[in-house]
Amino acid sequence: MPEIEVDKVRRSTRVFMRVRVVVAGKNADNRRFREACETVVINAHGGLMYLNQPLNMGSMLVLTNPFTQEEQESRVVFLGDATDKGQRVGVEFLTPAPHFWGVDFVPADWPAPPAAVRPS
Repeated sequence: MPEIEVDKVRRSTRVFMRVRVVVAGKNADNRRFREACETVVINAHGGLMYLNQPLNMGSMLVLTNPFTQEEQESRVVFLGDATDKGQRVGVEFLTPAPHFWGVDFVPADWPAPPAAVRPS
């Protein structure tokens, strides 16, 4: 049987960076929660963080940047093992948002912000 090589190209570069965020949504027990945490890894399409909530794959969460108050709707796409820091949770933004994180050194493959439309 021939081997099939699956192309696992990322949509945007991962950056190992701690960014404070507030995560809100419903946990696996269908209870609302709001938890402040820090990311481990970020990219233009989401991030990875430790949370102390039982979550299900596909759960919808809202991430808030406490410095800008910007919000991003996201979906849980990865659940790691529970540790003393919490459970590693990977989220994917519903729409790419490279500037949500406030990163000054944006990697070249992160989408540029939309151009400002000037009235003519």
